Amino acid sequence: MPKDMSHSVSIFERRESAARSYCRGMPATFATAQGSEITDEAGKTWIDFLAGCSSLNYGHNDPDMKAALIEHISNDGLAHGLDLHTDTKAAFLEAFESHILEPRDMDHRVMFTGPTGANAVEAAMKIARKVTGRTNIIAFTNGFHGVTTGALSATGNGYHRGGAGTSLNGVTRMPFDNYFPGETNTAEFLEAMLKDQSGGVDAPAAILLETVQGEGGLNAASPEWVRHIAKLAKDNGALLIIDDIQAGCGRCGTFFSFEDMGVTPDIVTMAKSVSGFGLPMAMVLVKPDYDIFGPAEHNGTFRGNTHAFVTARVAIEKFWSNDAFQRELSEKAQIVHDALADLAAMVPDAHLKGRGLMQGVDVISGDLASEICARAYEKGLIIETSGSEDQVIKVLAPLTTPTDTLRKGLNILLDAANDVLTGTNKIAAE
Repeated sequence: MPKDMSHSVSIFERRESAARSYCRGMPATFATAQGSEITDEAGKTWIDFLAGCSSLNYGHNDPDMKAALIEHISNDGLAHGLDLHTDTKAAFLEAFESHILEPRDMDHRVMFTGPTGANAVEAAMKIARKVTGRTNIIAFTNGFHGVTTGALSATGNGYHRGGAGTSLNGVTRMPFDNYFPGETNTAEFLEAMLKDQSGGVDAPAAILLETVQGEGGLNAASPEWVRHIAKLAKDNGALLIIDDIQAGCGRCGTFFSFEDMGVTPDIVTMAKSVSGFGLPMAMVLVKPDYDIFGPAEHNGTFRGNTHAFVTARVAIEKFWSNDAFQRELSEKAQIVHDALADLAAMVPDAHLKGRGLMQGVDVISGDLASEICARAYEKGLIIETSGSEDQVIKVLAPLTTPTDTLRKGLNILLDAANDVLTGTNKIAAE
């Protein structure tokens, strides 16, 4: 492995596409990782509050998942199986059924799609359209559902939509919960539009939403709003699709982000941390009545990652076979909330957003948020922004982060904010 950092970086600048993103603000060449820490090839270690953008909810290289994967590979277990029956897929489905679906009274079928969240969203939208015979999907402001053309039509971000190179059709955009200042109820707004025969909104095939908008700025919908939207979907003959790709797998404090909201979606999309180990894997949960695709009608060579089945089973059995892990998440969420409240107090008009271990601070200015995150990186913390103007500092620490490490990372963030706000970092640079 090369030790010359300038040489390492030059190969990326010389050969990797300009579409690269995170590495621009975090230019180290990373080599190893364990738990909630990641180390570069020169030996410097950072606390990781990005966690693969919530793809590493159980941290880097969980020892039990790693051991199971190594054993599977060492025993010549299948590396690729299309959608054939395999022992690893059976073991995953049995664990998912026993520990996730049945305790939550969910009878959903599990459809394995291509390995990205966007592919799961594409499949969900196609299912809804085939079930209903309609084309219109209702999505929401600041929603982010992927950047392939179908999923991008439901994504609100103008920068990403601008990269499509073609028209993006088939979606009606509506305001998310609390989109307007004051007491405007946007669910009532949507209800009025759907009831008005001249409202101009075509009968929807589905209503698609995130309960917490990860890339959109940690906008968290209230349970009352989500229940109202679910009722509107049912009353209007539409399917309710909840995108739990970033907010699921414990990120909001329960396995599914909607568990305590009194709704059962018709379709749930999952990816990111569903594999447990950072391996590519995505799936769609669909109520049996709507499981109407014919064989291979939505397919992909990598639908169902055999190695991911191994680690995903371990993740479920290790963390979700009882409620101990969930109780731990509640305690950690409070630690994050308290520290972020201190950060918000430093910046005029700043405010907390999100819930569970998907929280952040809207500091109003994207430049300020980026500068604080850059200073945190210099001080040993990897953290990113989100929101329409990148104005939200977003904490996505692994759910397994030890309390001491969690506090240490939050203190680095607070120190970084203080440096930026007092100009300390600029003075040091001079």
